[in-house]
Amino acid sequence: MGSNTRPLLTYTILVVIVMISLGILLAQLTRSYFITIFEERISVESQYFVTFLEDYLEGEQVNGQSIDEFSAQINTSMIFVNNENEVVIDTVEANDEISEEKKQEILGLIQRQGQVSREGVLLDDVFYYPIPQTIGESSGTLVLLSPVESLSNITKNIWLIIGLTLLLGLIAIFLIGFNIFSKYIKPIRSAAGVADELAKGNYRARTYEGHFGEAGQLSHSINILARNLQTMTSTKGMQENQLEAVINNMGSGLILIDEKGYILLVNRAFLDSFGGEKSKYVGYLYHESIPFTAIHETVQNIYMFEETVTESFIMPVHIDQKHLEVTGAPIFSDKGNWKGIVLVFHDITELKKLEKMRKDFVANVSHELKTPITSIRGFSETLLDGAMKDEDMLEQFLQIILKESGRLQSLIQDLLELSKVEREDFQLNLDRINLNRLLEEVLPLAEHQAEQKNITLHSRLQGESWIEGDAGRLKQVFINLIANAINYTSENGDVHLTLEDHKEHVIVSVSDNGVGIPEEEIPRIFERFYRVDKARSRNSGGTGLGLAIVKHIIEAHHGHIEVESEVDNGTVFHVKLFK
Repeated sequence: MGSNTRPLLTYTILVVIVMISLGILLAQLTRSYFITIFEERISVESQYFVTFLEDYLEGEQVNGQSIDEFSAQINTSMIFVNNENEVVIDTVEANDEISEEKKQEILGLIQRQGQVSREGVLLDDVFYYPIPQTIGESSGTLVLLSPVESLSNITKNIWLIIGLTLLLGLIAIFLIGFNIFSKYIKPIRSAAGVADELAKGNYRARTYEGHFGEAGQLSHSINILARNLQTMTSTKGMQENQLEAVINNMGSGLILIDEKGYILLVNRAFLDSFGGEKSKYVGYLYHESIPFTAIHETVQNIYMFEETVTESFIMPVHIDQKHLEVTGAPIFSDKGNWKGIVLVFHDITELKKLEKMRKDFVANVSHELKTPITSIRGFSETLLDGAMKDEDMLEQFLQIILKESGRLQSLIQDLLELSKVEREDFQLNLDRINLNRLLEEVLPLAEHQAEQKNITLHSRLQGESWIEGDAGRLKQVFINLIANAINYTSENGDVHLTLEDHKEHVIVSVSDNGVGIPEEEIPRIFERFYRVDKARSRNSGGTGLGLAIVKHIIEAHHGHIEVESEVDNGTVFHVKLFK
């Protein structure tokens, strides 16, 4: 049974119970009233019956027929039973409404009672009234019997009236209940259902607003509340999504710790730096989840001094190291209550590398400049001290000064060139060039250097390969690579220059059979001033900047350069350029 019909059923059952109780009460009242009336009537009529019986027993004018007629006339029968339980007079047979069985039942009840009291009794539809009486010489009990069909009819009428009243009442209850249910209970239940949905978080729930009065006002207010909650939730959800997107896409790691030291929030950058899953950190104490003393000290300093603290520390990552800078700040509520702290981790590894590169660059430049300048100054002082008077020594010293000045000039020129190609606004003069022809123009420039060491240059440049590039810069690249190959190849060696044309790119390879490069040194050969064999590089006039310049020019062309090398077996440089 649905909950919608429960109140109506309750009221119906209540009304039925009331009406049945009322019927029972009325039936009892009617029964008691009739008994009282019959007792009064029969009490009066009994005097007449006694007189008739006395006349009858004394043999006067009253005979049996007269008594029967009198009983029939007043619709009351009589039975006189003496003390020996003998029926002296019986007029019941003259009354068709009283059966023989009923008469015997009444006589049996009177005989069993022994002492008879003057009190009427209603037995089914017959009312009998026993009277102890002495008539003449006979003593016994006079029983007056009267049928009470009218009482049964009245009782039936009472129940009929109550039934009709109950039916009309049920109809009225149904109509009134339906009206109340439609106007009040239904909208209130609908509003309650919507309120339950709102409590569960379903802010899209709505109720019908077509009701009147307070119920309509309630429905209208519930819908306004639902719309406001939906708007607030939507706005809050959007703000949370935006905040979550901002936090998770921050380049710096972020962690939020509450006032008790438990981690509340970590972002994606933090997990990338420290590793592990989010569940490993959130809900745990910071000093249990983060195994770095520097971070513990930072948090403790923030708790102690209640001010922003910035610290740097080194975090080992496998065989490498990561430099992190952590900035922590306390969080207070509007009332100044302590809420926790927020830590932001900045990865400054690249800054540290750049700083180290800057220091190394300054140190290398200073070192590289110091050697030729010291030589020039030393030999100049020697000449000024008198050595210039010796023509042989003068010429020898001047040759050394010339060589060192040329080396100094080459170094400065390479520094300027490297500075130029590393600038952000560095631009290539792109043009459609024939790479085969460009390489053929480069070869004669290296032949003189190769002939001095009796090194043979081999080239395999077949066909025509066209690319977009800066001809001057590409010549600089290949001249540098071929010169390096010649410098690091022993006399009577071989240097090969090959060109492979593919569908979308070309590969230019410069190989030699020289000293080669150790495997662990290969990743560093493109660093500025880095030399595998420092003594040999300086003797050959190298500045240590050539490969760094080559790498920048190739990357400016969106190409790649790769190295294959084996100690004492030679080196191969592969330059990949796209068409």
